[in-house]
Amino acid sequence: MKPKLEDLVQTPIPTKHGEFILHFYQNSLDDKEHIALVKGEVSGQENVPVRIHSECFTGDVLGSRRCDCGEQLDMAMQLISESKCGVLIYLRQEGRGIGLLKKLQAYNLQDAGMDTVDANIHLGYQADEREYTIAALILESLQVKSVDLITNNPKKIDGLKALGITVAKRIPTEVVAHDDNLDYLKTKAKKMAHLLFQKK
Repeated sequence: MKPKLEDLVQTPIPTKHGEFILHFYQNSLDDKEHIALVKGEVSGQENVPVRIHSECFTGDVLGSRRCDCGEQLDMAMQLISESKCGVLIYLRQEGRGIGLLKKLQAYNLQDAGMDTVDANIHLGYQADEREYTIAALILESLQVKSVDLITNNPKKIDGLKALGITVAKRIPTEVVAHDDNLDYLKTKAKKMAHLLFQKK
């Protein structure tokens, strides 16, 4: 049975990147509060810039330099704000789906010498536990015909395509590496096939 998705509330949200309409969703798949920030008229549109961003409390809220999540979120919002329309879907999939507690425990394992993939596996999880059914349902609800996906992750593209979403192209969102996240980014490129450190 196909999960049900209900768009409960839509409200304007002014941000430093301009005004978006925030959509609050309830769904039958999990009990999490997923949202979408929408700019302009996306219904029936093709090649809509879309960022599917998984929650990262440490990066998005605290500005942690251990990852590139907060910077990617900011870059995506800026890119969408400069487009005629776009969607940022914020999925409650903290720590690539393992939750905040386990992510913080994984941080300690990384500080002891493991990389981000090995730390997740050591805790009994896959390297990446995320899935994108809710994102696909949101895009269907918004009646987006095709997307230009803002991502460095080929598996995210494959996941959306498998769920029936037409991905017209990929928009890179590579941030500048620094001492605090360089090993993390190298691991994403080497072990998770993220398209980072590409030659320009």
